[in-house]
Amino acid sequence: MKKIILHLSIFLVGSNLFAQAPANYYNNATGSGFVLKTQLYNIIKGHTTKSYDALKGLYRQTDSDNGFQDKYYEKDNTILDIYSEIATAKDPYNFTPGQKECGNYKNEGDCYNREHLIPQSVFSESSPMVSDPLHIWPTDGKVNGMRSNYPHGVVGNATYTSLNGSKLGSNLNSGYSAGYSGIVFEPIDEFKGDIARAYFYFATRYQENGIQSWTYAMFNKTKDKVFTDTFLKILMTWHLNDPVSDREKDINNLVYRYQGNRNPFIDHPEYAEKIWGSDLGTGDFEYQKRDDVSVYNATNRSIKVKLENNSKSIQKVSVFNFNGQLVNEVSNSSNQKEVEVNFKTPGVYIIKVVGKQMEINKRVVIK
Repeated sequence: MKKIILHLSIFLVGSNLFAQAPANYYNNATGSGFVLKTQLYNIIKGHTTKSYDALKGLYRQTDSDNGFQDKYYEKDNTILDIYSEIATAKDPYNFTPGQKECGNYKNEGDCYNREHLIPQSVFSESSPMVSDPLHIWPTDGKVNGMRSNYPHGVVGNATYTSLNGSKLGSNLNSGYSAGYSGIVFEPIDEFKGDIARAYFYFATRYQENGIQSWTYAMFNKTKDKVFTDTFLKILMTWHLNDPVSDREKDINNLVYRYQGNRNPFIDHPEYAEKIWGSDLGTGDFEYQKRDDVSVYNATNRSIKVKLENNSKSIQKVSVFNFNGQLVNEVSNSSNQKEVEVNFKTPGVYIIKVVGKQMEINKRVVIK
């Protein structure tokens, strides 16, 4: 049989491929640096505050774009728990929305609850931070308890590892995580960018809520920069190497209907570097080491993405520039085993390969 290779040309396609913000929503976001951050604050502040208990109902909603449910991996509409989801294989357990809500727990899989990515003790459980779903996600109770109030970081030596590979332990304190030696919690690679963009949202939405007075290892006691140098580099590295996912886009649209504001760093990932700088780099580190696909240069201006695991399939390939902006997205509707991607301009790109039980990000350099 003749092999068919799908060719993708890379071109800038505009905002229609991102989560859909209302027309003119970001018209006043014209600045850079902390001026831009304040402009975004003025756009997203004043959302409708819902109760903490209302989050349970939000997680249960049957909307087709409810990103708190699994519509991306097993696609079974169970709770999408970042602390139990295994993107490449069967999950160790699942939660049906509305069932097994914590309550008491002893082991993983007992129940799920509401995980504040920025611990609620940091802001004294105050409203509106305590009930904002753009940083509060449903997760396994046991793993949430193990994470406790520790910052997110890069674990060197793990003292605890969850069934999906999330880890607790001392920060690696070298490479892009150099500068902190305390205990941190590290999620799996699939959700590192998601978490980073939730932090960027929080730092922007709540810059006028006293954030400069809050004590947290990741924060530097200012309302502009918000983050310490160490944790800003960690977050920016995660943000750039794990581009915006369909899950995030769906959550952004769902929450906009729910409380009336959005995460700008999902709609416009380039805002992160415009605010905090483009000189942070990303360092060299092994990210999502997977054998399901191979990526290699076909010519000096093209690469090939080849499926190596016949039990899986390539459903979609997305290409992001190194500002985090989506520049092309294509569905592999003919289920080809090999996809060729052509680039018009040199640079560093992230490709996101999505398929059956598979989401893999790869960095490619076009010279």
